[in-house]
Amino acid sequence: MMLAVALLPMAGMAQSDDFGTILSIEGTKKIDKKLSVGAEVEMRTRDDVKTVDRWSATVGASYKLLSWLKVSARYTFLYDNNERISYFDSDDGKVQRGIVNIGDPKKCGQYWGTRHRFDVSFTGSHKIGKVELSLRERWQYTYRPEYTVDERWSYYEQGWDGEEHVYNGKGKNVLRSRLMAEYKTKGFPITPYVSAETFNAWKLEKMRFYVGADYKINKQNEFSLFYGYQTVHDDSDLEPNRHFVGLAYKVKF
Repeated sequence: MMLAVALLPMAGMAQSDDFGTILSIEGTKKIDKKLSVGAEVEMRTRDDVKTVDRWSATVGASYKLLSWLKVSARYTFLYDNNERISYFDSDDGKVQRGIVNIGDPKKCGQYWGTRHRFDVSFTGSHKIGKVELSLRERWQYTYRPEYTVDERWSYYEQGWDGEEHVYNGKGKNVLRSRLMAEYKTKGFPITPYVSAETFNAWKLEKMRFYVGADYKINKQNEFSLFYGYQTVHDDSDLEPNRHFVGLAYKVKF
């Protein structure tokens, strides 16, 4: 039943959707009964796994305020493989002369750049039988520094334009809301789960749906295997709908 609910939004997905992978290693250390610290490194791919999308490194801490409520704070350094495309608009001379149409791709800048991300989360959980439900509300701020590329690819000229172009620095606030259900059986090493997450920045931008399972090897080591689908509602960042599979290794010190 849980699997059917998770896969329902994925019905009717277009063949043009992208496919990628997510690989990560995470370590956590429990300081006391309430406080934990941790770090994670991650690599993502896109373009049907042909292109490395980004690398990231995260450090953070979490604190259990109540038996059912946890707060956490993190910093993430992201190193992105960017592909920034501009499009012809109504003010362009080529559009006015009828050479190209509004919305046709104009130029593309490709470069590796950095981003800095900070987030604070509150996670509440409640158990009903063997099913644990949790709701996580996360405020996320990401800053992309200014970056200058030497040249961009011109779709109209079918060549590099040979001109510098500056991408201005930009900050962005996002509210991420995630509902998760986990099926936990005492003494059984596998915990299946499903989740749905929304990304809001004054309006709904995208959603992600996951179905997966954690496999506990022992008290210190665990693997997580999952499948996900991302559907984009705001294409301002030119991010496509995407399928992805992921594998995570988690270790406790």
